[in-house]
Amino acid sequence: MVARVASLLASLGCDIRAAEVYGDADTGSFFGRTEFDSPIGLESVCNKFFPLAQDLRLDWDMKDLDRKVRVLIAVSKFGHCLVDLINKQELGQLPIEIVGVVSNHEVMRKTVEWHGLPYHHLPMSEGKEAQEARFIEIIHETGAELTVLARYMQILSDAFSVALAGRCINIHHSFLPSFKGAKPYHQAHVRGVKLIGATAHFVTGDLDEGPIIEQDARRVDHAATASDMIAIGREIEASVLSRAVGWYAEHRIIQNGNKTVVF
Repeated sequence: MVARVASLLASLGCDIRAAEVYGDADTGSFFGRTEFDSPIGLESVCNKFFPLAQDLRLDWDMKDLDRKVRVLIAVSKFGHCLVDLINKQELGQLPIEIVGVVSNHEVMRKTVEWHGLPYHHLPMSEGKEAQEARFIEIIHETGAELTVLARYMQILSDAFSVALAGRCINIHHSFLPSFKGAKPYHQAHVRGVKLIGATAHFVTGDLDEGPIIEQDARRVDHAATASDMIAIGREIEASVLSRAVGWYAEHRIIQNGNKTVVF
C-alpha cells in the first residue's frame, strides 16, 4: 500500500511532505497518513486516486489542510478551556474557525461576545430533549464540523451522542479510566493520589468511556488539597484539549475501535 500510494502521488507530480503508517497486530488493520503538495489540485488527485483505493480496498479520505475546520464550543461556568481555544485560534496556533459558543449558563457571554463570537444560551429549564434539539439545530446552522465540550457539565443523551459520533470531543478533568463522573479531583484527593491529569476523548453514549485522544498528568504530593488539584488541573485540561482539537483539525486522528491512532 505504501509503495503504490507513494508511486501514484509521485506520478502526479505531488511533493510528499510527511508520511506515517501503523499496523495494528490485534485487529489486522493498517493505518496511514500522507501529507503532500499537489500541482493539480485536490479534486484531480482524488479522481486519480479512486481506482487505486478500490483496488486496495482502502477506507480513505483526502482533506485540504489550508481549510480551517469549523468548531462549535460548548461550555458551562468554567471558561479556562474555552478562553484557551479562542486565544490559540486568534494567535493562529490552531487551524480552526470557531463559529460560536453554546452554554447552559450566561456566565461566559461577556467574554465570548468581546471576542466577536456568537453566544447561544440554551438553559436546561427548556427540558433536556428540547435543549439538545436546539443544540443540534445550531450545529447544522453554523456548519460546525466538530463540537467541543470545553467543560460542558452536562450528560448528553444517547441520541445526541450518536448524532455526533466521531465529531464531538470532551475534556474530562481526570486521567481516565480513573475517577469518572462528577468531582474527580475530590475523588482523587480522597484516595491520596500522587498523579492527577486530564483526558480528551471522543463522546459516546457511555459516560467518559469514548476513545481516548490525548492525556497528560502532573505530580502532586500529600500536601495538595482538592482546591490545589483543581487549580493545577485547569492548566492540564486546557493544554490537553487544545492538542486534541488541533490534531482533529489537522486530520491526524483515526478511530480504531475503542482506541485512536494519532499520527
